[in-house]
Amino acid sequence: MSDNLSMTSAHLTSNARTFRPTEPMPLRALLAVAIVLSNNAYAQAPAHRQLQQLVDAHSAQFIAASHQIWEYAELGYHEEKSSALLQRELEAAGFTLQSGVADEPTGFVASWGHGKPVIAILGEFDALPGLSQAAVPDRSPVVIAAPGHGCGHNLLGSGAALAAVAVKEYLEKNRMSGTLRYYGTPAEEGGSGKIYMVRAGLFRDVDVVLHWHPSNVNVVANGGALAVISAKFTFHGAAAHAALAPDRGRSALDAIMLMGNGIEFMREHVPSNTRIHYIITNGGAAVNIVPDTATMQLMARSPSNTTLDGIWSRIVKIAQGAALMTETTMEVKVDSTDANIVPNNPLAHLAQRDLEEVGGFRYTAEEQRFAAEIRKTLPPEAGAAESPETVLPLTPIDPNSPAASTDVGDVSWNVPTIGFGAATFAPGVAAHTWQATACAGMSIGQRGMLVAAKALALTAADLFADPKLVADAKADFDNRTNGKTYRSQTDDVIRFRAELPLPGRPPASTARGSPPVHPYASASTGRLTRSRINTPKTSSPSDIHWVIERSSNRDCSWLRKNSTMKRANP
Repeated sequence: MSDNLSMTSAHLTSNARTFRPTEPMPLRALLAVAIVLSNNAYAQAPAHRQLQQLVDAHSAQFIAASHQIWEYAELGYHEEKSSALLQRELEAAGFTLQSGVADEPTGFVASWGHGKPVIAILGEFDALPGLSQAAVPDRSPVVIAAPGHGCGHNLLGSGAALAAVAVKEYLEKNRMSGTLRYYGTPAEEGGSGKIYMVRAGLFRDVDVVLHWHPSNVNVVANGGALAVISAKFTFHGAAAHAALAPDRGRSALDAIMLMGNGIEFMREHVPSNTRIHYIITNGGAAVNIVPDTATMQLMARSPSNTTLDGIWSRIVKIAQGAALMTETTMEVKVDSTDANIVPNNPLAHLAQRDLEEVGGFRYTAEEQRFAAEIRKTLPPEAGAAESPETVLPLTPIDPNSPAASTDVGDVSWNVPTIGFGAATFAPGVAAHTWQATACAGMSIGQRGMLVAAKALALTAADLFADPKLVADAKADFDNRTNGKTYRSQTDDVIRFRAELPLPGRPPASTARGSPPVHPYASASTGRLTRSRINTPKTSSPSDIHWVIERSSNRDCSWLRKNSTMKRANP
């Protein structure tokens, strides 16, 4: 066996195929080749053993970091201490830091090396509101109603950093070229921090992106995740005394209720794997005042960006109709959008082999007791769950299976991407629960984090060792995205106002000039007209004009000043 640790067994496979002995190969030699090939399909066993040993060598340091971030429990765009801790660890390990990237104060990029390939590992470290919890198997908030790491991002950020440090040392020891980056990405929970990094061009020269997420199973996630649009619909009417002069009022709340009713009727006519959920965040100031302002927070999701765009346009039309029926105006502010994750088969097969090589882990007696106690707090529908010792087989993503959303999807539309799930939560425990917070603060979560760190490290090292793996990943990415357009609507603002002309006065939209062309407007006139609508006798239905204003904020500086991140995008 060669002493060159970067040599892959793919090379051995090629050599075996071209070997033409003049007499049969001895049985002992055949067995030797078979053992080498079965150890790992993409890297020699010594290389992978070295990487796992490097992860183990730094494990205590990053377990401590994960627990410190678990205690900080900072919400998105406010992760000052968590981000600073990870930056210190990476800088001490020899990485060069870029802080405050993409106008995100807690975002950063840590880099080591130079040249190609450029392999990136994603890290997250934001908490969720209201999920404060001690590391015990019963509901015990550390601080009532305070944030907690119910999605395990304390483990995610620390485990990804641990993998990055191990890979850096491996590349250095073996004199291998290439660039390794760790992306500290803030506010995944509802803030879509990675989108601003994509817009800032921070992934432009990256060849492959690796990521992982806490879970209750060990699995490779090849694609999946729902595309999502989250927006505030605000209606403005006219206030009036609800008893003395209700005829003078125009109720913004009526518009909200009509919009909600329209959405409920639409549910029958969208694909069954569509998700639409909303709340009324402002329904008025007092019962005896006709509400002049009302706001709905709404999310729509679909496994397909394209399908979601069509559904979203219908939702906006329903809101326009509600505004027209109530003689109110309406504004849509898109808070965040996440794309679906683009699969990548070559990366998925590589990641699966590496995860299977790492394997899961067996609970200690204490961890078994913890898992059994926390299981008692779960609802019956939690059902049976896989053991943390098991690695699930690689299977195609089912678009009809339950799924959530992540801004990793936006990265995957720009760079070939693959992700792991690691069993950091006790069997049956779901993310965004106090039970997940409890697991993320104790050894079950921490040992699962080590599984993820090792799998990330092995896959990154394989990509540095074999240029063909990177080329295959890029070819698959190009094939899947060919002819498709990626665009994030995050921070878009659209205002709609329906105006009726008065006798002797032209429509306001005409007086002010033609409104800008909008996706929901006529391509020829740049405005929306409606027919067969009851209007005053002084005007005809075709005289109704939609005045449409559209703006788009392409940075997130407003988040530094205004974000409290009280909402969450699961």
